[in-house]
Order: sequence, then structure tokens, then C-alpha cells
Amino acid sequence: MACGLLFATAFGTNVPTPLLLIYRVELDLAPSTLAAIFGVYALGLAPSLLLGGPASDRYGRTRVLLPAAVGVAGASLLFLGGGSALWLLFVARFVQGLASGAIFSVGSAWLQDQAGTAGAARAARAASIAQSAGFCLGPLTSGLIAAYGPWPLTLPYLVHVALLVPAVVAVLLVAGTAGAPAGGVRRGLLPRPGLDGPARRTFVRVVVPTAVCVYAFPSVTVTVLPLLLPGITGLVAFTGLLAALTLGTGTLVQPFAHRLGARTGPIGAALGALGFVIGSLAAPTGSVLVVAVAGVLLGAGGGLCLNAGLTLVGRLAPATGRGAANGVFYTAAYVGFAMPFLATAFVAVDALMWPLLVLGAVTAATAGWLALRMPTA
Repeated sequence: MACGLLFATAFGTNVPTPLLLIYRVELDLAPSTLAAIFGVYALGLAPSLLLGGPASDRYGRTRVLLPAAVGVAGASLLFLGGGSALWLLFVARFVQGLASGAIFSVGSAWLQDQAGTAGAARAARAASIAQSAGFCLGPLTSGLIAAYGPWPLTLPYLVHVALLVPAVVAVLLVAGTAGAPAGGVRRGLLPRPGLDGPARRTFVRVVVPTAVCVYAFPSVTVTVLPLLLPGITGLVAFTGLLAALTLGTGTLVQPFAHRLGARTGPIGAALGALGFVIGSLAAPTGSVLVVAVAGVLLGAGGGLCLNAGLTLVGRLAPATGRGAANGVFYTAAYVGFAMPFLATAFVAVDALMWPLLVLGAVTAATAGWLALRMPTA
């Protein structure tokens, strides 16, 4: 049930991604405005992630998941008017973040509840696959519909709402069985995961930098790299395919993540660094193949970092603090959504090579840091 809701929610969060290119033409938007629309999602996520997890620790998982699912559907319906009103795009994207954040943190905590501490890696793999698959198929579906189907700014959102309905029904069928974790002290509604000293240090030094990589990699891929290919025909469809390739790779690496053990996070960050460097080469070459290779590397890196971060959260956080710990993890992860704006806000499109190289250098340093700090068990 949790996996189905995680998948449907993740599917919807990336439905607008390839459509941003249509909005750019319809509303005559600058690249930095597109990045801002994409990134305002993170502003909605922050309070939801930080408060939704602790609320589920106290009142139960499904009591938070169900109203959040209604909010996710409502956000998709708000997008229906976005083609004629820029402000509505910002509102819809903010609401989407506000509702999705609770589902990601609470749904992941629910899976960890079912698996227990010993099954942290299994729960992380399930949550990563569900989310990565949704992130992959959402933009692929909307990109293909927008390019070849009717009602390009309407039908993709209706498809998402239709997909969300059975996921909500499945949660309703088990409502009441996913209550607040037994034992421990109720910590209120502020994000207090209840980590001890060593766990808190590991969280700050390892989990947080790993988390930032998770969505920095794919968000730059799908919003910045297509801008380096202005001459390509069918750019909307290509953006959807690029998002599917990137996030699909993040799904495909999940079964192999457990074999890497403590190396999962450092290797994920290293792949992201390489992806940024290769992606920068699309500026002088204009090569679709270069962008695709960069997308594969960045998708694999983000997927491995997601798995590594969730595995550590499951091991570090006590049962009564899992919702809060996941909320803090995803909050750090969605800081990565600021990267496309930072990459496009201060340079012209023909100079995007340089911020991509800077991101590559910073991410390479992060990989080295994680290699030194990642706990071995």
C-alpha cells in the first residue's frame, strides 16, 4: 500500500517537467523562471516534510497519508489552469510539494516500520524503487502525451489523478492498521527524531550531504541540460524521455545497491560528479548523446544516494522517531531542487557549461568526504 502511494505521488511530481517547455512558449518565460517554477516545489515540501513525519509518529501513518493524497490530487487539478496564468503554476507547484512531502516521509517511515531495523536496507530499496519508478514514468507519460496526444496541458494531469485513485483506495483498506509506533516518548509535532549523540553526528556529516545529491542530480538533468539543445526538434518529447532515462536508471540500480554496502553513497556522488562534467560538454557539442550519457550517470548517482540515505535513516532512527528522521532526510534531499535555479540565474544559456563544471567539482569533493565518513555498518 505504501509503495503504491509513493509511486503515484512521485509520478505526479514530475508530470509538469517536460510541460515546462510548453509553458515557456505559451507564457514567454525566461529559463530562470522555469527553474523557479520547478524549485518552488521544494518550498512547499519543507514544512510538510518537517511536520508530517512527526505527526505520523504521534497519530499514525494513515491519518497523515490520506489528507496528503487528497492534496496531491488537488495540485494536479490546479495545474489545469496553468497554461494561461503564471501565478497558478507557482501555486500548483507549491501545493504539490506541500502534499507530496508528507507522503514521501511518512510512506518511507511506514515501510521501515514493517521491515524493522534489521530490514532497513530492504525498506530503503522498496521506497527507492517505488519513488524512482514514479519519477521516471511521470515525465515519460506527460512528455509523450504532450508531443503526440490531445490536450497536452490537461490530459497528463488527469492521467495522474486517475492513477492516484486506486493507491488511495488501497490505503483506505488498511486505514487504522498503521498506527503510531508503540513504545517510547511522544515528541510532539516538531522534527525531533530522538537520535543519540553518535547517530546525530552521522546524520549531519553523512546523511545530509548524501541527501542533497539525491534530487540535485535529476533536477539539473531535466531542467538545465535540455536548454543546451535549442535546435532539437520534438524537445518536449525528448525532455520526457530524458527524465525517464535519468530516473529509470535510478530505479534500475536499486537491486545492486546492497552489494556496494558502505560504498553506495560515495559511488553515487562520484557518478553524479562525472555526469555534471559530461553534461557540460553538451554546451559546445550540442550532442543529444552527451546529454543522454550525462542523464544515465546522474540518474544512477541520485538513485544510489537515495538508497544509501534511506538505509542509514532506517538504521539510525528509533521507531518512535522514524517519521521525523525521514522528514529531515527528505528536506535535505529537496535542497537539491535549488541547483537548477543556481545554475541558470546568473549566466546566459550559452554559458551554462561553467556552472555545470562547478557543480561537478563540488560533487566530487562531496564524494571524497562521504568515502571518509560513511559508516561501515
